[in-house]
Amino acid sequence: MADGKLRNMASIYIEKADKMLLLYRQGGSVVNDVWVGSAGGHFEEHELNNARACVLREMKEEIGITEKELENIRLRYVTLRRAKGEIRQNYYFFAKLKDGVDEEFISNEGVIKWIPLEKVTALPMPFTSEFVLKHYFDVGNRTEMLYGGIADGSKVVFTELPEF
Repeated sequence: MADGKLRNMASIYIEKADKMLLLYRQGGSVVNDVWVGSAGGHFEEHELNNARACVLREMKEEIGITEKELENIRLRYVTLRRAKGEIRQNYYFFAKLKDGVDEEFISNEGVIKWIPLEKVTALPMPFTSEFVLKHYFDVGNRTEMLYGGIADGSKVVFTELPEF
């Protein structure tokens, strides 16, 4: 049962040419021994209304990259899932690494590695991340739309979130 307890998390997937930078997270409190976005984590209290601020801070802390080294940073997916008595809200950003930026990264959260795009969805990853990436490669990377996704236990159902 969820009694209003929330867990807010944000992550970013960074692309360069035909590769995506992913992290094999080790030793995490919520997510462990699976592939996740390039950087990400829980919101700090002062970030609760600003998912972008959270993901930029996590990027700097975890892999030492700043906003100016990326282009086209966009929030593309927001998902909801009930797990362990809480509602987990995930904010998924995507971006491109600018040309000329060093592609070698080290993470304090696990092993970080450039993965060929065609191999990304075959990797073990958290439930909602798996569906976000499948949707992104099938649909989302050809649009500018923001998508909302609800996890129902067997899949994540996505809908466009237009501004109106």
